[in-house]
Amino acid sequence: MGISDYASHDALGLAELVKSGKVSAVELAEEAIGRIEKHNPALNAVVTKMYDQGRAAAKAPSDGPFKGVPFLLKDILGDHEGVPTQSGSRFMSGMPATRDSTLTARFKKAGVVILGKTNVPEFGLLPTTESAFYGPAHNPWNPDHSTGGSSGGSAAAVAAGIVPIAHANDGGGSIRIPASCCGLVGLKPTRGRNPLGPDLGDVMGGLIHEHIVSRSVRDTAAMLDCTHGHEVGDPYYAPPVERPFLDEVGHNPGKLRVAFSVTALDGKKVHPECVKGVEETAKLLADLGHEVVEAAPQLPMEMLSGAFMALWAAGLAVQIDVQAMMTGRTPSDNEFEGLTWGLYQAGKQITAVEYQMAIAQVQMMSRQMAHFMEAHDVWLTPTLGAPPLKLGTIDIHERDPQKAFAPVIDYVPFTALENATGQPAISLPLHWSDDGLPVGMMFAGRFGEEALLLRLAAQLEQARPWKDKHPKIWN
Repeated sequence: MGISDYASHDALGLAELVKSGKVSAVELAEEAIGRIEKHNPALNAVVTKMYDQGRAAAKAPSDGPFKGVPFLLKDILGDHEGVPTQSGSRFMSGMPATRDSTLTARFKKAGVVILGKTNVPEFGLLPTTESAFYGPAHNPWNPDHSTGGSSGGSAAAVAAGIVPIAHANDGGGSIRIPASCCGLVGLKPTRGRNPLGPDLGDVMGGLIHEHIVSRSVRDTAAMLDCTHGHEVGDPYYAPPVERPFLDEVGHNPGKLRVAFSVTALDGKKVHPECVKGVEETAKLLADLGHEVVEAAPQLPMEMLSGAFMALWAAGLAVQIDVQAMMTGRTPSDNEFEGLTWGLYQAGKQITAVEYQMAIAQVQMMSRQMAHFMEAHDVWLTPTLGAPPLKLGTIDIHERDPQKAFAPVIDYVPFTALENATGQPAISLPLHWSDDGLPVGMMFAGRFGEEALLLRLAAQLEQARPWKDKHPKIWN
């Protein structure tokens, strides 16, 4: 197998080669390791190398749908026994996990060979991946631009052809944002679809959801088949599925009622490339026979923003204080970026009443969103308010969260809503800017209806293929 042959296959395609005996899992692992060594100095996508563990696993991978496929874990929640999960922070450094997370165990059972962990912003707080601890991850399409965050290292590695799929998670857009920035498929599943166990049941009031980034809809669907399912003790329960998600790929979605929006929910304009992408996608949907109308839910966005930040800040404070309790260390400002420290201090000031109020506000807006979705099967927006940011746009050392987040408030006008409501949403690489940067289109579905999103995504993938779009660094 030549280098170009490796990158031309999606994950299921590589697994088929392993199962047919045309290539071995060991050969795939060495190919991926070689690509990490070749491309990582420019990308800074992989921050923890697990070559010894990966080579050992490649000798006898599990006989799952992804048997022998090279894979990377995200350095947030991607616990692997014996390897630190550092969350992009020196305060979290050097503590090996005592066991695999439930999701890591399910990834392994699916057959993947884990070769490392990927770059993240500190504690996943930003829609860009550039921490003081790890340094910035660079977008394979243009290294001066962000990969998105917080799963930016995973997205960069997949977009560059290092691995075909990689672990990602999403607390405000952190699967969909990097998928948009790097030209990938990024599905945030329904709340409770993938577990957070065995140690966690909930993170940040139900905002955090787990899955992967990929280059094909079928890989996204097939991995969800491998990972989804209630774990004993989970606080949330996603609706049951009728059949395997992979079976939805290629299944006719029927005539859907699609709403689309070209402005943010607060009425602000988004970048012209985002408008162009939505309008072109809406026309494509109409050409495919769907009913397409311009519409948007009427939601109190200031309330959502306040409630979201209260949950986010309190959740960060819990993460830091739990780590301090486990290690016997006292957090100090010189161990964190300025933004992290400022948000940590803000989180510690939130009262129990304020936290419960934020939960109630989010639940109220979830009901309003559910009523909007009764009249529409899918809601189309740009994933982001603009093409990928330039690196350095955000000052990670600014201690005032409002000042630090100010440059990106209009950059992420859509993604956090689905974390609050728990409904599924998928970013698809359906548009590129005139200067060659990916601009993802996001489709939100009703709670529990990943199947419908996957059917529609597969139809769009066939109608406007992105398989042959890849950055120059690809080979």
